[in-house]
Amino acid sequence: MPASAPVSIFNWRIWWIAIRPKTLTAAIAPVTVGTAVAFAEGKFDFFPALAALMVGLLIQIGTNLHNDYADFQRGADTSDRLGPMRVTQAGWLTPKAVYQAALIAFGLAGLSGVYLIWHAGWEVALLGSAAILAGLAYTAGPWPLAYIGLGDLFAWIFFGFVAVIGTTYVQVGRVPALAWMGGLALGAMITALLAVNNLRDVETDRFAGRRTIPVVFGREMGYREYAFCLLTAYVTPVLVFAMNNQNPWYLLPMLSVPFALRLVGFVRITEGQELNRALGGTARLILWFGVLMAGGIALA
Repeated sequence: MPASAPVSIFNWRIWWIAIRPKTLTAAIAPVTVGTAVAFAEGKFDFFPALAALMVGLLIQIGTNLHNDYADFQRGADTSDRLGPMRVTQAGWLTPKAVYQAALIAFGLAGLSGVYLIWHAGWEVALLGSAAILAGLAYTAGPWPLAYIGLGDLFAWIFFGFVAVIGTTYVQVGRVPALAWMGGLALGAMITALLAVNNLRDVETDRFAGRRTIPVVFGREMGYREYAFCLLTAYVTPVLVFAMNNQNPWYLLPMLSVPFALRLVGFVRITEGQELNRALGGTARLILWFGVLMAGGIALA
């Protein structure tokens, strides 16, 4: 049952909580890296880059809002929830208001995408449409991705590869190898964020019928997924370094390794609500890693 009566839909503080701002680094970092690749190719274009950022942010916001609504409707969000408060479950906003806001966010993402289609071609429409559909299908529809064990894979694909290569493509008109490597690294980072979320919620996810890695294979495998994702992210700059004349600028993301190691150690010995600290730390790591990777690519 909702914890309290709904508040005014014009209360911006409630909507700020609803969009889950800490997760927006998962939209900002890939666009930053994709734009750095365009810059390295001598093709940086401000307005397509800005439009790509708007699309990424709006799809992330729409996905967050739709998850809030859909999980509540499925009964997955209860008083036993360990993560940050969901506004629908708390009763601060009605399910209808949150659902409509999600559709508005996806609609605005589509409008921003119209400019990118005009600028870069119809192929962009395929990427954008697929990303919006994935956001809607994450917790809704007959086969919700988060409930059938495909959430991690689709996060890696869309928040990693699609976001980075799409940002590069709308500026460059093609997809250089660096964009694929950036997509690999950022997709791994963002999947690590989801892995922490799944570790924290293993018991409530089991009750709700979600088939995440920790639910199906146990907490230890969930931890290994988190460590593997971060390892993959940090191996990528080393590969780029080796493939591009050993230019040391490509190793700039390695400056964040100590922070990543602390997170891996913390996640290893922590359970339940305390993992919210790791969730926030991983979100910050995504941003720092993305900025450092973008800086290294631009300076190389």
